[in-house]
Parts: sequence; structure tokens; C-alpha cells
Amino acid sequence: MSAPESLAPPAATADPVPAAVPATPRRDPALQGAHGMRRHLRAIRLLLNALLVLALLYTVTLTRALLIPLVLAAFIGLALNPMVAGAARRGVPRWLSACVLMVALVGGTGAGIGLLAQPAIGWFHNAPAAIKSFVPKLKALTQPIEAANRATQTLVSGQTVRVQPPRPAAVAITVWDVIAKAPQVLAAILTVVLLVFFFLIFGDVLLRRLVEIAPSFAYKRHAVVIVRGIQTEVSRYILTTVLINASLGLLTAGMLWLYKVPDPLLWGTVAALANFIPYVGAIATTTLLALVGLINFDNVGEALLPAFTFACITVVEGNLITPMIQGRRMRLSPIAILLWLLIWGWLWGIPGALLAVPMLTSFKLIAERVRGWAWFAHMVQR
Repeated sequence: MSAPESLAPPAATADPVPAAVPATPRRDPALQGAHGMRRHLRAIRLLLNALLVLALLYTVTLTRALLIPLVLAAFIGLALNPMVAGAARRGVPRWLSACVLMVALVGGTGAGIGLLAQPAIGWFHNAPAAIKSFVPKLKALTQPIEAANRATQTLVSGQTVRVQPPRPAAVAITVWDVIAKAPQVLAAILTVVLLVFFFLIFGDVLLRRLVEIAPSFAYKRHAVVIVRGIQTEVSRYILTTVLINASLGLLTAGMLWLYKVPDPLLWGTVAALANFIPYVGAIATTTLLALVGLINFDNVGEALLPAFTFACITVVEGNLITPMIQGRRMRLSPIAILLWLLIWGWLWGIPGALLAVPMLTSFKLIAERVRGWAWFAHMVQR
């Protein structure tokens, strides 16, 4: 009898098949080289852009004597161009309306300088004597600070220290200084006048030639829309800003006349010019009016009243009147304004600070209409 099946040796169990391990993909050396080359090219492009910005800043600083009159003339020409264009539509030749506007502009500027030159030179010459009379008036305000300073120095050194008031430096303008600067100033004024005159006459011709070099009709039409829109908006902005600042200057002069401050027209003109520099101009004018009030009035409250009134006027003008007239599109970020003022004030000095905000607003209007530059308009907008 055969052995029972239960006693038969167990059959060999097959080993489990191991799971297949996915093979690690091998990177193509050519693809790795292309990625590395792309990174190197991006770094080189970034370095070249930084070098280009530095070169532009150096060029702008080196050619400031040429660029400042050119930029100023361009802004004046844009502001006056609507008047010349309107006269041309009524049949008046452009050269005739440009001549009338330039004579009025030069005559008005000359009359204003002649009216304000003598008070300005008088204030400049009398600055040392004014400072000497101004220092005793602040003695009541500075006595606690001086007493604390003397007490601190006595505790440190063990002996009484007397603080001597600083002596103001002598300030004087000689005839030779005026004669030495006169040719340079006259050359700059003549350059601006001639550039404005030719911009008013041949500005449209230059724009037409710029449109004519476009490669196709679609590009020509797009260029016409962009150029006309930029010209209209920049002209409107410049005229509006000039009118607002002139109104502020007249209001300030009237306020100072009511408060019996000497030379109100001079300080009104200073306020109008300084208002082209947002924030900084208002602060500087308020400080200047406070000093003028303290020099001319004995009562501290009466002396600081003109500066306080001007500060209230600028707050209303900057936060209510100007935004309401110019609209939201013209409003700029305070950080962008301060950075722009810092850059152009460093590059061009006081003329750069005066022209900084008009240039920033013009660049913003241009960037809104030029493809690829909308990010700049978005960054500087408030």
C-alpha cells in the first residue's frame, strides 16, 4: 500500500518575485548645460542692466548744465503749446503766437525779478544783524535746555562750564560775485528762451516726423494716439500745477500782508516755487516763515501765527484742493516722491528737486501708455 498523501514531503514553496524598482532617470548633460547657460546669461543681463543704470546716472550728472535747461524748456513748451495750437486753429501763425507768448513770459519774469530782487538782496545782507536780534528772543525758550546742559557738564567735570553763544558768520555779496555769475545766468536764460520758442514753433513738426518713421499704418496710428495723449495730459498737469502754486503764492502773500509781515510778495513767491517740491517745500516754507515772524515780532504767539496759518493752507491745498482738481490718476505715492526727490536733488541740486515731481508725473503718464512699462506707473501711483 502506498504511503498516505498526508505523509508526503511538502512541495517547495516558490520565492516571491521582488517588486520592480523604477530606474532613476539620468539627466541629459546637454539639458543641464542649457540650464546653466541660461542662469549665467540671466546674471550677466542683470549685471549689464546695473552698469547701464550707473552709466546713465553718471551721464545725467555730467551733462546737467545741458539737460536742466532742456528739461525746463520742454516743460514750459508743453505748458504753452495748447495756447499756440488753439491760436493756430483760428488762423494765427504759430510763430506769431509763439512770439507774443515769449514776450509776455520774458517780460513778466523780468518784471517779477526786478520787483523781488531788492527785497531778497536786502534780507540776504541783513541776515547777520537779523540773527543777532533773533537769538535773544529765543533765550526764554533755550534757557531750560542750557541749564540742563550746564548741570550735566558740571556733574561730569566737577566744575561750572559757561556756554558761549555761537557767533554768526558774516554774509556778504560783492559786485564781483554778481559780475562773475551774470554771463552764466544769462546764457542759461537765453538757452531756455530759445528752446521754448523753437519747441512752440516746430514741436508739432518733430512729432509728425517721429510718427512718419513708424513701419506700418497700424504703428503710425498707435504712435499718434500715444503722442497726442501724453502731450495733452502732461500739458494739462503742468498748467494745473502752475496755476495751483501761483494761487497758493498769492494767497500766502495776502495772508502775510494782513499779518503785517515785511515783503509779503517775496515770501509768497518763495512759497509758490517751493510748492513744486511736495512735503519738503511746505515744511521748508513753514520753517522760514516762522523764522521771519520771530525776527520781526516780539510776541512769540504773534510771530508764529503766519507760519501756522500757512501750514493750515498747505494741508487743505495738498489733501483737498489739488487731488480734487487733478484727479486720482495724477496722485503719486509719498514714498516714490521722496525717493525721486532724493535722487534728482542729489544729481542736480535745487533745480533737480524743483523738476523732480513734474518729471515723475510725466514718466508715469508715459509708462501708462507704453507697452511693458505699466509696472512703473502702478508702483509710483498712490
